[in-house]
Amino acid sequence: MRSVSAGPGGRTCPPPRPGRLREVAEWIEGATGLRVQIVGGQLVMSPPRCGKHVGVVSKLRWQLGMGLPDGLGAFAVSSIALPDGLGDPDDYVTPDLVVLPVGWSEEDCWLAGSEDAALVVEVVSPAERSRDIRGKVDWYSVARVPVLFVVDPRNGTWRLYVGPDNGGYRDVLPGRFGESVRLPEPLGVEVVTDGFPVYGASARALGGEECAGATG
Repeated sequence: MRSVSAGPGGRTCPPPRPGRLREVAEWIEGATGLRVQIVGGQLVMSPPRCGKHVGVVSKLRWQLGMGLPDGLGAFAVSSIALPDGLGDPDDYVTPDLVVLPVGWSEEDCWLAGSEDAALVVEVVSPAERSRDIRGKVDWYSVARVPVLFVVDPRNGTWRLYVGPDNGGYRDVLPGRFGESVRLPEPLGVEVVTDGFPVYGASARALGGEECAGATG
């Protein structure tokens, strides 16, 4: 599969469904309204996000929008695929935010190439498991996403991953809500985490059911 580049200007997009699994994912999304991703050749389904999850995403998108250099934009509900020859050809993910060239907003495609992603943001959901988070980190490293920012409102922490290398990231910077972090160049944005909400005890205990939390 050739992944779609998000460079400026319109272009004809190749069919974004190389296999039957993509068709199944599209059917599930249309029939149920769930968000569907394909990670490691497996379908991953997520209910709608709860208010606090959406709140973190909104704060991050605003900060990125104010600070990103010309030519880059922060996009929500945009999916990215693996580069050619890496992993399962059906694989794609839909992170909470992805920084792509602004030309992405002029494309008819729904699937961008991970090689065009300058930053991916994942906000952990109330019911998300540690192995699910590790699986996503591994996926983004294989996809060669240069910077991954994982925000965890379950315990008020964040991790910044930089430099994908051999299925992992060379540098991992941990922090807590209230501590700021500067994204590496060419991003150069100072992310302020003051005011990021933390999930309540009931949401964590019930796996996010009370606020329609997601599992992926």
